[in-house]
Amino acid sequence: MASTLLTGGEAVVRAPAAHGVTQAFGTPGTHNLEIYRHLAVYGVAHVTPRHEQGAGYAADGYARVTGRPGVAITTTGPALLKIAAAVGQAYSDSVPLLVASPGMPLRHPRQSTGLLHEMRSRTEALRGVAAFSHRVSTVEEIGAAVARAFTLFGSERPRPVHIEIPLDLLETAEPVGDVRIAAPAGPTHGEHAGTPEALAAAPNRDLAAPGPTVITVPEETTG
Repeated sequence: MASTLLTGGEAVVRAPAAHGVTQAFGTPGTHNLEIYRHLAVYGVAHVTPRHEQGAGYAADGYARVTGRPGVAITTTGPALLKIAAAVGQAYSDSVPLLVASPGMPLRHPRQSTGLLHEMRSRTEALRGVAAFSHRVSTVEEIGAAVARAFTLFGSERPRPVHIEIPLDLLETAEPVGDVRIAAPAGPTHGEHAGTPEALAAAPNRDLAAPGPTVITVPEETTG
């Protein structure tokens, strides 16, 4: 298996693109620009709402209408907390949603310094409202984390996930292998509900469906 040098920012775009992602929502910021550099290269269009909560709901709506997982990109700290409301709603409604965000550098000291809108734990904050929240520690691990997310979308009850990439990994080039692809599964959330084809066919399918069965129960007789 050949290795390629990729930054974390490129890896976090390459992996979803390999799973068919062509649309993302989010807010560019100082801490996530390395992700944005690679969107157009991999054919991923982008919509920028007013803030991160809007990005989360837009990605949620996209997933409901198209049947494909929605993808949202945030910056750090308060930006990630803004999208938590949309993540919680997606979890409640079984909507496949992938949130990617930068995090504290790998070698950041445990003592608080206020760097990057520092919080106690971004992963713990999102873990309370998502199916899982995972902080990677290498560029290679990004592809595995994204494959895990798409495996969940296709083989389990679809729900939102969060992947955090340490800031120093976003701009660090490391050798990685071929992108990992989630194993194909049976019918998914998007294959039987919400696709344009399914919505267009729904009225005719309902009209062609057999009507309800009526069972007549004889009245009780008394002697």
